[in-house]
Amino acid sequence: MSGIVGTFHRDGSPVAEGQMRSMTDCLAYRGPDSKNVWIDGQIGLGHTLLDTTGEPACQNQPIHMESLWITADVHLDSKGELITKLQSTGRRIEGNACDASLILYAYGTWGPECVKHLRGDFSFTIWDSTARTLFCARDHFGIKPFYYTEAGKAFIFSNTLNCLRQHAGVSSHLNQEAIGDFLVFGSNQNEGTTTFKDIQRLPPAHSLLVSHESLQTRRYWYPPTQGQISYTRSEDYVHNFMELLQSAVVDRLPPDRAGIFLSGGLDSGAIAAVASAYSRSRGGFPALRSYTVGYDSLISDKEGFYARQSAEHLGIPNEYLPLDNIELFEKWDDAEYRYPEPSGDPLYARKIELFRRIVSHCRVVLSGEGADNLMYFQMWPYIKDLRRRREWSQLLLETAWFLWIRPLPWLGVARRVQWLFGRDGGGSRFPPWINPEFVKRTRLAERWNERNECDDQHVTRPKAHASMLSPQWSGFFESDDPGVTRYPLEVRYPFLDLRIVGYLLAIPVFPWIYKKRLVRDAMLNKLPEGLRQRPKTPLSGDPIKTKIRKSGTDSITKVPLSPHTAEFVNPARLANSYGRMGGEEIRAYCLDKWLRGIS
Repeated sequence: MSGIVGTFHRDGSPVAEGQMRSMTDCLAYRGPDSKNVWIDGQIGLGHTLLDTTGEPACQNQPIHMESLWITADVHLDSKGELITKLQSTGRRIEGNACDASLILYAYGTWGPECVKHLRGDFSFTIWDSTARTLFCARDHFGIKPFYYTEAGKAFIFSNTLNCLRQHAGVSSHLNQEAIGDFLVFGSNQNEGTTTFKDIQRLPPAHSLLVSHESLQTRRYWYPPTQGQISYTRSEDYVHNFMELLQSAVVDRLPPDRAGIFLSGGLDSGAIAAVASAYSRSRGGFPALRSYTVGYDSLISDKEGFYARQSAEHLGIPNEYLPLDNIELFEKWDDAEYRYPEPSGDPLYARKIELFRRIVSHCRVVLSGEGADNLMYFQMWPYIKDLRRRREWSQLLLETAWFLWIRPLPWLGVARRVQWLFGRDGGGSRFPPWINPEFVKRTRLAERWNERNECDDQHVTRPKAHASMLSPQWSGFFESDDPGVTRYPLEVRYPFLDLRIVGYLLAIPVFPWIYKKRLVRDAMLNKLPEGLRQRPKTPLSGDPIKTKIRKSGTDSITKVPLSPHTAEFVNPARLANSYGRMGGEEIRAYCLDKWLRGIS
């Protein structure tokens, strides 16, 4: 993930070279291969390169074409399709055109509408020296970050939050609504803001056009709702899915070396199986290595066992990282590993350690994240849609089939009862220890009460579709970004390829989404049978709660909360929660440690 930064003085005043170079310098850790700054009067662009392709054409960003200049952190998918579209308009594309160049060609052809033709992970800014405008865009799911701020008439942007905080015109004043969201939900629910009042976040699937007069933000994409795929033959569903998965994985593999986050589950195993087959077909390139995290003693965990079994079957080396000995708040006092925004994970040193290991081997790692959301199973909306479309024979056949193969009804009833009785605990109750004045000031209770509202735009897949729009994604992806981890490692997500997203939201829910039959059938003879048939298996316990139970709360509570934290948290009420301290209560101490670190 390369580093990008820039300043646009909307009043026409010149950009200071020293300030521009200083901000670019602070991105050197995320782009160790080259560093460049371009300044032309009121505009300045900076770039630090993390080279994952070996393509020489874009190794000296910012680059330009005619009157357009770009600084980009980008990895494009479906490049052949994009090049064909551009050539159909009469554009001549150089044979060695890199991803940033293709974006320039697209902007030169379609202007701001270019984002509707791009596929992949991107965060970029284009300066149009003729129109005197700055066009900014962030990819569909927000995998690449984009932050910006206004300091007087200066518009400043970067894909690294701490970079913007280096600017003298940016204050450290906190955004109190974001603090409240963190304490209650675990992350900021407003995708357009950050924890800092002066710094904004460009939401996923949004573009931003900056001129002398205004800032115009626009959403350019939503997850599809209208597609409907129907084949006569069952095998066509599996065959076409495998073709899409292969394209998604191959598009994301670098030419030399790659890592894979390999759990003991089906999704990452499928990614590994496709990547392994591709590597073997090319004589062992890219060289693959898989990485697994798990627990040997803290909690019961079989992830390591199944991951090693999968890796051995595929012939991929596997490196296992046990997490049992990582302590609560380990490394939190180390400025080098301090998160730019509050984190609710007091064990995040495990991620830092994992990334440290991976970068010694490669710069790109694939993840199976996204499949669980896209394949969230709901039978009732699907049945209602069949009834609405009067497909009676299919309705009767598939309802009978579902009732025959689903778990016994009383097991479902037992889970339902357990869920109902569990609603008052484990995160479903508004925390009583938050400062009442702060709750009132930020309307936090009202926003908490609205948390369960569900997007029902998709007829048969309402929850899967809504999950694609969740604000949790931004925080999740940004926690893997070098701007947080400080390691130059790019995480890529094949299941979030737009071709796969559209396909999985359009095929019949039953039987293909039920228990991920589509993926299981696709992996026949490709993964060990025990893993292929293994049901979805969450961790047997919460590592944080288990750590607290074993070590007690004294190590956490021995230092009183700071006066600054007391603006948000009532210490006396929090003390009453020590006996059941878990995910919510621990956030108060996470916030306290974070506030001490930035003060």
